[in-house]
Amino acid sequence: MASLPFKLEENDIKETFEEYGEVSSVKLVLDKETGRKKGFGFVEMPDDEQAKKAIEDLNGLEIYGRAIAVTQAEEKAGGSRGGRSGGYGNNRGGGYNKGGYNKGYQDRGSDNH
Repeated sequence: MASLPFKLEENDIKETFEEYGEVSSVKLVLDKETGRKKGFGFVEMPDDEQAKKAIEDLNGLEIYGRAIAVTQAEEKAGGSRGGRSGGYGNNRGGGYNKGGYNKGYQDRGSDNH
């Protein structure tokens, strides 16, 4: 997933994804020098069908005024990433639940954080 608002936390994302099914892991990528979020991350879901549904529903969803990008992560050379959802230009993953973010975050989107 990419184009994420910087105020989103891993726990917020996990709770949202769990509405689609089991979430194995959530990882927001941080800048190594500053420790700040870089605006993209990964969500791993063990069930491929649940992950596909999350991708389908959430790609392009607007959160805090930003349309997020959610795509299927591709296999990495030498291994498989089965069940991972989401991604952006470098084939990494993540996803969001429309219901959770529309209800929980869109209402707070005007606070300009």
